[in-house]
Amino acid sequence: MSPLNKRRLANFRANKRGFYSLWIFLVLFCIALLAEFLANDKPIMFSLNGKLHFPMLFSYTEKELGGDLETEAWYIDPHVQNLINENGWAIWPPIRFSHDTIDWYMNEVPAGPNNRHILGTDGLGSDILAKLLYGFRLSVLFGLVLTALSSGIGILVGAIQGYFGGLVDLLGQRVVEIWAGLPILFLLIILASMIEPNVFWLLGILVLFSWMALVGVVRAEFLRARNFEFVRSAQALGVNQATIMLRHVLPNAAVASLTYFPFILTNSITILTGLDFLGFGLPFDAPSLGRLLSTAKANLNSWWIAAGVFTTLVVMLTLLIFIGEAVRDALDPRRSISIHAAPAATPVAA
Repeated sequence: MSPLNKRRLANFRANKRGFYSLWIFLVLFCIALLAEFLANDKPIMFSLNGKLHFPMLFSYTEKELGGDLETEAWYIDPHVQNLINENGWAIWPPIRFSHDTIDWYMNEVPAGPNNRHILGTDGLGSDILAKLLYGFRLSVLFGLVLTALSSGIGILVGAIQGYFGGLVDLLGQRVVEIWAGLPILFLLIILASMIEPNVFWLLGILVLFSWMALVGVVRAEFLRARNFEFVRSAQALGVNQATIMLRHVLPNAAVASLTYFPFILTNSITILTGLDFLGFGLPFDAPSLGRLLSTAKANLNSWWIAAGVFTTLVVMLTLLIFIGEAVRDALDPRRSISIHAAPAATPVAA
């Protein structure tokens, strides 16, 4: 690792708020990645008559377990559980409900926190904690993919404008200004009302309107770096323009771009949550935090729904903002020099 990167890493670690926020976020995200093993209406595995079964990977009918129905076994049914317990054993997730599992054995819904549902249920009888776990994972994964795609397009457009300049930069700036001036939210609502939304369709539409965030930063860095001596030397030696842009100029712009990534991720998650809240986002059966927020609005007397989703969103977005601030300070060259500057010499008395 170069001395410069060592100083940046030391600056990031010196920002305790951002450093610990990164670890907390990584722990929460890793837990959410294992959502199927933590919240599911199927056992992780069970043994029946000495034979192991894995219901998360394979489908088993109730008749195969010793019952009468030829449909897939409904494992939260006490009858199915008795069939397994009488002739074997089962390893269950800590939460025996998935995000879309309806608990038909509740007397009333929404139900408040109890021994069966730690954070209560929503208006359909689904477990709130399971929905939050799956919704957190979906929001972060969707935001990461959207951030990667939109940032890639923005870096490409900004690099072309800044490196070639002239007419290319002039026409590119006009296109970016027109595209950025469009009423994005209204366009998304109109498109969502015309086409049945799904994850890939929504991702593609959001990418079309989210790539402008890094264009200005990358363009400015390329405009500055294209006049450096090593760039002109490479051009004089006949090096390919694409090679110069990728190998020699892009690393200078990458530092400035990295500082925006956590904030772009935060904005991506916020947009997805807002569209789901308005009903123009992911499909109805998707584990969405915005949909759960809409459920909380429809059940104002059920405080546990709003408390759960509000706490999840606040914690997630706050951690990402703290991480973004730490990355920004770590990559700031002025801060790096000021923190690690050599101490002034102490004058010696005559």
